[in-house]
Amino acid sequence: MEFRSTYLKVLFCFLYTSLIFSQDARLIDYKSERQIINEERYPGAVILSGIESQVYFNHEGIEVWCNNAVFYQEANFFKAYGDVRMQQGDTVTMQSNYAEYNGTTQFAFASGKVKMTRPQTTLETDTLFFNRLKQQAYYRSGGTVRDTASVLKSIVGRYYMEDDKYSFVSDVEVTNPEYVINSEQLDFYSETGNAYMYGPTTIESETSTVYCERGFYDTREDIGYFVKNSRIDYENRILEGDSLYFNRNTNFASGTNNIRVTDTLNNSLITGHYAEVFREQDSVFITKRALAATVQDNDSIFIHSDTLMVTGKPENRIIRGFYDVRMYKSDMSGKSDSIHVNQQTGLTKMINLNTGPVTSVSVGRTPVIWSGNNQMTGDTIHLISNPKTEKLDSLKVFDNAFLIQQDSIEGYNQIKGKELTGLFVENELSQVDILKNTETIYYMRNEEKDLIGINKTLSSSIKILFQEQEIQDIYYYQQVDGTLTPEEELPENVRLLRGFNWRGEEQLMEKSDLFAGKAPPELVRIQGIPLPDEQEDFFDETDEDQPLLNENSRLRPEDLQDRKIDSIPTPPTGADIIPLPARATDTLPAPGRTDTIPAVPVRTDTIPPSSQVRRPLMEKTGKGKIEEEDN
Repeated sequence: MEFRSTYLKVLFCFLYTSLIFSQDARLIDYKSERQIINEERYPGAVILSGIESQVYFNHEGIEVWCNNAVFYQEANFFKAYGDVRMQQGDTVTMQSNYAEYNGTTQFAFASGKVKMTRPQTTLETDTLFFNRLKQQAYYRSGGTVRDTASVLKSIVGRYYMEDDKYSFVSDVEVTNPEYVINSEQLDFYSETGNAYMYGPTTIESETSTVYCERGFYDTREDIGYFVKNSRIDYENRILEGDSLYFNRNTNFASGTNNIRVTDTLNNSLITGHYAEVFREQDSVFITKRALAATVQDNDSIFIHSDTLMVTGKPENRIIRGFYDVRMYKSDMSGKSDSIHVNQQTGLTKMINLNTGPVTSVSVGRTPVIWSGNNQMTGDTIHLISNPKTEKLDSLKVFDNAFLIQQDSIEGYNQIKGKELTGLFVENELSQVDILKNTETIYYMRNEEKDLIGINKTLSSSIKILFQEQEIQDIYYYQQVDGTLTPEEELPENVRLLRGFNWRGEEQLMEKSDLFAGKAPPELVRIQGIPLPDEQEDFFDETDEDQPLLNENSRLRPEDLQDRKIDSIPTPPTGADIIPLPARATDTLPAPGRTDTIPAVPVRTDTIPPSSQVRRPLMEKTGKGKIEEEDN
């Protein structure tokens, strides 16, 4: 009874072990029209070759055709030579000059004009490793992938069949009729044509160059999204920002957070936190703390507004600002509701777009210019610069012109009229002419700066001369009616002209005043592109009992390493070959015919082909040759 129990246990263990082995390593099926055994040169192997049809192998969903093969049946391993074609299902086909396959580990290797075809892509390389258990292919000696829209090249590449994804590393290049991508690392999904780029990357075309260190690009729709040190270079404009969107079809780009738009021809810069660029219209829209900076006579002019627009070709570029415009220059500043700058003519228009009733708000929007301690206001102000010298030439105030200068001791010097023209010398106000219905209140002092009296005068026009931005002389013309009154005799309530509005507390004294009283904008949270998952070693051998390599492989253990340069030699052509027997015709011998094969006995009776071949032979080839191992 004890013996029977022990016997059953042993039998169960044997059957269980056999079942596990059969499930983990099913034997390779094959079919061949000719079989040769040469124990001296290929111990433990059978040499297979085709006559009418190619040699055929089948193993767990992968089929292989070749001209000749060396099959180690006990090791479940074969080497295939000549016109090799591997096919996995209906979606993967691989062609090569040479291939080998280990049925135990389902690890394959191919070399010599390797071409792997998928529904959307083809991969061409010199050598290719294929792990069926991981469903991954890998090359390291340079490869080319052809997509419906682009050609992708890299030194190292890996293909993930389940995700239909290529992962390219080292000197990645994507060539499209419209552009070329160069990247340090790139993941490409062949079904969608989407590419994810990591590390320094450029996308170059005739009209633009994109740079980023992490980004996404749809190679079929020509739409991109770039983060981390991103920039787009156009012919005369550079767009930079934390996040950039790019549409090649519409020549449109937008940026979010920390935006910089540089005009390389007009030497100007616009910043903000949201921008849109329309290349064909040569225009830029920018908002969220928008600021434009241009160089004029070795000095910078800064313009801030809620929204800035730059339009026109470089030779006729226009800058427009809307809502709460603020302007700052080292020797001048200003405010207005809106602004219009023509860089070609040098004309800057400061405008109040409000056409409603006069209110405290609308008065605050009235254009104003400060030069030194002089304040000039009016319905519209024009600043005119010389485009060649870039120096400020003149100033014009239209309707309700009002000039106020704070007296050095007390009170305000005031001059008003319908229109005002100011002339500048070396960017300093030197002369002002006021026309039509002019009025003045002027604090007259002697050389010791003692107050003589307050002069109140009406006239048709006035000329004022300045020295070091202080009123030096005043000339009145036509219909002059003036009175000099001692200070103590002139009441306080008549010392201000109608429409007086001193805004000195608003004057911009430094660049930071451009944003005075404004809270920093709340920046949009950028949706980043995560780094790719760290790749496991392609040649990771998790099962020490079943190494990837078979002892009969022409690969060496040191060949199974991730590296950029492949040192595996391709089998030689026309050297170290074993000749197969010659036949008068490529047909099997008739019954009773003696088939003589010099030096190589033929055994077709002891090693029959597998009876489990799933499909008939499909290709017809001529006689072939089996190439010798490199060992």
